[in-house]
Amino acid sequence: MTDVRGDWSGDNQDWWDWYVSLAENDRSAAPLVDLGPLPDVAWPDDAELALELAEPFELGADAVDAFRVNGFVKLPGVLSPGATLRLRAELKRLLEATCSVSLDGGVKDCFLSLEMVWLDNPLVRRFVFSPRIAKICADLLGVDRVRLYHDNVLSKEPGCGRTPWHHDDHHFPLDTHDVVTTWIAAQAIPIAMGPLAFAGPIDTHRLVAGVPFNKTDTSYDRHVGQLFRQHEVAVDESPFALGEASFHHNLNFHTAGPNRTTRSRIVLANTFFADGARIVADPTIVSGDWRKFMPGCEPGGLAESDLNPVCWPAERSA
Repeated sequence: MTDVRGDWSGDNQDWWDWYVSLAENDRSAAPLVDLGPLPDVAWPDDAELALELAEPFELGADAVDAFRVNGFVKLPGVLSPGATLRLRAELKRLLEATCSVSLDGGVKDCFLSLEMVWLDNPLVRRFVFSPRIAKICADLLGVDRVRLYHDNVLSKEPGCGRTPWHHDDHHFPLDTHDVVTTWIAAQAIPIAMGPLAFAGPIDTHRLVAGVPFNKTDTSYDRHVGQLFRQHEVAVDESPFALGEASFHHNLNFHTAGPNRTTRSRIVLANTFFADGARIVADPTIVSGDWRKFMPGCEPGGLAESDLNPVCWPAERSA
């Protein structure tokens, strides 16, 4: 493994610019796909949205079993179409204002990111602290209480290439495997837009444990992909319907294809972990700006800063 010791020196956008450069890509000149207009559906008002985000989701035993065997599960109807598109409009506005760009075709070949949005944006805070979603995470992990690690607004722009194969255990400096990320698609994501794709079962990570990580080229992504093909690892790369969300364990290997459409692929990704977890003794640059997400916490100490509140049971107002 190349040297990844120490803290990341840049910001979160710098981290993403570096990270997507580690993916193998087929730079074809095929034209981008025009998806047409977004669905014309009514958006819930604030009161309706609060009720929706608090209503328990009927999580069946088959979904829990699938998550624990495969390390991921995709759940349709986590959000209504109207709530999804209201979220997308707000995330799009935030990205455009912060990054000084125009989405859905105005900027290409890049991956935009914002984090810790919940601190300043009341609408995004509702989604991040949704009891409906946090309870799904706790139930999938089989724990009583979960804390927020951080939110992440992700927008893969038209023409942007793949996200490299990885599992999040490399990224989160948490000394626990009770970690789950919910990946909320803020619009339908067809194959051409590059949906998240998951390798299963969960212990597939053992197959590639010996592949050396390289922080300067695409060799890690290439070697992982080769081993998965050689061993005929099952990969779920199905599209996301409007309102569908996925939940993946920190040991699940996943990737995402290029965005070959004219629309920005916008996602809200929130990561939760079991209450009581500690920070690993030696975080690396792959953990990015982790001190920003857990201010005042130190390696070896409890991960419980003011920015990592308990989200389930719901102990705070969204």
